[in-house]
This record gives sequence, structure tokens and C-alpha cells, in this order.
Amino acid sequence: MMAATAAAQVRAGTRWAPALCRMPWLPLMLVAAAAATSEQQVPLVLWSSDRGLWAPAADTHEGHITSDMQLSTYLDPALELGPRNVLLFLQDKLSIEDFTAYGGVFGNKQDSAFSNLENALDLAPSSLVLPAVDWYAISTLTTYLQEKLGASPLHVDLATLQELKLNASIPALLLIRLPYTASSGLMAPKEVLMGNDEVIGQVLSTLKSEDIPYTAALTAVRPSRVARDVAMVTGGLGRQLLQRTVVPPTMNVPVSYNDSYDTRILFWAQNFSVAYGEHWEDLTSRTFGVQDLNLTGSFWNDTVARLVLTYDSLFGTMVTFKFILANSYYSVSARHWFTLENLEIHSNGSVAYFNASQVTGPSIYSFHCEHVSSENEDGNLLVPDTQPSLWQMTFRDFQIQAFNVTDKKFSYASDCAGFFSPGIWMGLLTSLFMLFIFTYGLHMILSLKTMDRFDDHKGPTITLTQIRPTGQEGFSLFRHPTTPWLPLVCQATCSAC
Repeated sequence: MMAATAAAQVRAGTRWAPALCRMPWLPLMLVAAAAATSEQQVPLVLWSSDRGLWAPAADTHEGHITSDMQLSTYLDPALELGPRNVLLFLQDKLSIEDFTAYGGVFGNKQDSAFSNLENALDLAPSSLVLPAVDWYAISTLTTYLQEKLGASPLHVDLATLQELKLNASIPALLLIRLPYTASSGLMAPKEVLMGNDEVIGQVLSTLKSEDIPYTAALTAVRPSRVARDVAMVTGGLGRQLLQRTVVPPTMNVPVSYNDSYDTRILFWAQNFSVAYGEHWEDLTSRTFGVQDLNLTGSFWNDTVARLVLTYDSLFGTMVTFKFILANSYYSVSARHWFTLENLEIHSNGSVAYFNASQVTGPSIYSFHCEHVSSENEDGNLLVPDTQPSLWQMTFRDFQIQAFNVTDKKFSYASDCAGFFSPGIWMGLLTSLFMLFIFTYGLHMILSLKTMDRFDDHKGPTITLTQIRPTGQEGFSLFRHPTTPWLPLVCQATCSAC
């Protein structure tokens, strides 16, 4: 009843909160809104009743994602120097777009869904807002707080909180779960957020009435992505016509070959397909993310690497794929380069060889190509030794690295795409042709010459004497005496002239 009454007062405009756009932490959150829409980041809001726990976060700029190590540097001062009572408001789903859409920043300042949170941040002596925190860091936040405080988390609500007797000297970790709905209606998520905000306000009021110092944190298990799912119509944030929700592509886990020391070979592809005769098989789901993938026969040293993939039942028999890579030093470039020398397919005692020497790059890099295939329309980077070949292979978004693998991740990729694509060549040729036309036209314009002699209209009219050629008389050329601009006129030289 109290939450419903407070929510009604907020909707009626009787409860006024400071404008969200005037909050010192809001510009930071709005600037980073584009960076926080990923599936792997959620916001984290921290505030405390003690002063001077956090310095301004200089790293929370647009595009920055707070990792677990950086988050620990922010939390350690609050846990070591601040209050021993820690409140963790954990919402099921929350994104930076929730603050943008429902924070009252589009003209309806009195209709904010976070009025109590805004007031708490305004009055808190110390506060910190991290717009984008890595999902892994949030997933381990409860465990991290438990280890630092030395206290098990207590799942509480308003009723149990009022009965719970807290002591400022004894550490306590209070976990308050806040729901969130994914309803398609416009008002349902906002009403739930307003209800959650009322819960936050009542919890803080209870602690304030008992004069208990605290440090509070608000975050979520996963992002809500409300700006993509909800049709916003307030203040110009509207759903575009024909807008469709973009489903991110599924990311496959790379194949990793590990020896007794570390990860040595990484192989990944968005799609891995192979054909024998006219029958194609998709091996993507049988290769990537498989725990019991057969890598028997794989080998690695500083100069040669071999990745072996074996499938028990493929085309009715056991088939083995061998990626053989070599690492060599080239004095011209003064660095090591690796090359995928051969790709072998072993089945039923026969071997099919594919030359893949175009798959190459510096040893400190990985190799990536949009298509690595034995088919001509996909670039033909895999060339079979025998033509025609019964085997065909196609990799989409192919990436491999067999040397200098660090932290179990691919290094910078040397891409197979050339610097000048067909589109760039067409643009260059068209630009050169247009430049030639422009230069020729400019040259023709600059070659024009104006008249430098003009006729005098007040002078005598132009007269041309008759030309009387004879067989014995010569000819002479003269200019008209009154009109020197006229062309030379041929006049017969005779006694009459």
C-alpha cells in the first residue's frame, strides 16, 4: 500500500525530485549509453554515508568497460575504510537505457522513476557511478563482498530489515533482490522500476532512522536493453518504422590445443562445412564448444604445429583433419612468419591434400579471412592437389593461430583482405576518369582567345574590290585601308588599280 501510494504521488506530480539532467552523474551515464548496450555490461551505482571514499572515476568515459580488477580498486577503499554494513540492491535486469528512458530527462522531470535514488545520490557524501561494468565482475560481486567483509550475505526484505538489529562495528552484507519485468507495455517496466525505487527509499529510511552507517550498491544480474525493446514516445525517443530487433550472432568457442605448459594452438570459424562428393556436412556444432573433441595426434613446437581433429562418424566412417603449420624466419622482413602448409583429410586409408600456403602472416599475429574454401566463388584459398577432388571444404570467418598465443586469446589478426577492394578500385577509376574530363574541359576553356581588334561603326563601310585574275598578271596581298581587322584580300595588280 505504501509503495502504491508513493507511486501514485509521483505520477500525480506531488513528489518533486531534482531534475535528473542536473545530476552531476547523469552526463557521464548518458555519454556512455551507447557503450553500455552490449549484452555483457550492466551499470553499477555506489554511494555511502561516509565522506571521501571514492575519487572521481577518470576511466568511465565513453566506450570504457570496467573490468573485475578495476572494480576491486573502486570497492576496496569503501570496504576497508568505510562502514561495515553493505547493502547490495540486486535487480534482475537493468541497463543504462533505463535511466535514460525513465529518469525524467525528456521534459517530464517530476515523473522520474528513480526519485529516491536521485535523492540518495544527492545527499550521499560519497558516490560513484560506473555506467558499464563487465558481466563477469558483477557475477562475482557477491562472493567478492563476502570475502572482503568476512560475512555471509543475508537475503532480507523490508519486514526482516525492521526486525534485524545491525551494529556499526560488526560487518553485515544485506542482499535485497529487486524484480524487473520484460513486459511489452510501455508503463509496466516503469511502474516496476518506481516500485523498486520505493523499496530503496524505505530501506534507506530505516537505516537513517536507526542512525546506522552504510555503503550501498545498485546493479543487476543482466542488462534489460529497454531502449531496443520498448516503444518510447516521450520527448522524441521513438521507435522507428520497420525497426527490427537485431539478434546477435552466436559466438562459437575456439578449439584450443593445450600442452603441459600452456595454450599453443587456437582455431575458430563461424561455420565449418565439408563435402564428400555432393553431400555436405556442417561440423560447426561438432567442433566448437565441444568438451570431448578428439584432438589426438596434435603437436606443437617452436617451428612446427599440427592440429588434428578426428570425427568418429562422418560420411559413414572415421575422418581426420590435419592442419599443418610451419614457422620460419625471413631475413628480408627480419621477423618470423607462419604458413598453413597443408590441410590433410584422412579417411579409409586415403589422404586428400589441400595446399593452403596463402594462409600466412607474422608469427606474432593470428590469421583471419572471411572465407577459406576450396570453391572458386569463395576465393579458392584451399587448392586440392588432385583435380577434380571428391572433397570440398569451406570455412566462414576462419581464424587460426599456432605461435605466440598469450592469455588463451587470439592476437591481432592479419586479414586476408587486400588493401584495395573491387569497390575501391571502381571508385578510383571513376574518380580518375572524371578528373580527366574536368582537366580537358578546363584546358579547352583556358585556350579560348577573345578578339583584340574591332570595327569602327563611324568609319566607311567595308568594300571588297573585285578580283580580276589574268593569265599574265601577278597577284599581291593587301589589307583594306579603313578596316585593318579584315582578312587579307587577294587583289589583281593591273594598271586600273
